[in-house]
Amino acid sequence: MSQIFSNEILEGDFFNPTKGNLALEAAVGEIISYMEEFPEKFYDVIVGCDSSSEEHPNFPIAVVVLRQGKGGRFFLKRVNYQRRRFFSWKERILEEVLLSCQLALLMKEKISDRAKKSHANLDYQFRYIHADVGENGKTKDMIREVVGLIRGSGFEPCIKPESFAASNVADRYS
Repeated sequence: MSQIFSNEILEGDFFNPTKGNLALEAAVGEIISYMEEFPEKFYDVIVGCDSSSEEHPNFPIAVVVLRQGKGGRFFLKRVNYQRRRFFSWKERILEEVLLSCQLALLMKEKISDRAKKSHANLDYQFRYIHADVGENGKTKDMIREVVGLIRGSGFEPCIKPESFAASNVADRYS
């Protein structure tokens, strides 16, 4: 697995406001436990990323689990590059999308494996990646590129103003 996913995705913890810092497997376990609380409900698992505007930006990637009609939870993975510089906002946007796609692929695999072992018949989808681009503002010229990257990874893109996982949850931690 380490050959498929970058070290930035595999290393470090996830932050959850209720549970604190969790390793990857513990975060997946918490997501499954959350779904098992009400297995009759439908769940959406969504990934979105934002970034700070420094030369060495911080990339918070949010994994949001929504329980239909009953709220949700999120788990945040922070990626910081110590030796890599980002000279333009376009580079940062593309990195946000690439990190989101990598984490979504990893989490989809892990959650699927754990859900199959669950005694509950969990009803969920892992379909969307939220991108911090939209029709208004300077990111509008990148929409086709971002949508292509997300679709090429096997997910459906969601852009502003509907991309709350990136624009609201991850943005709060950038």
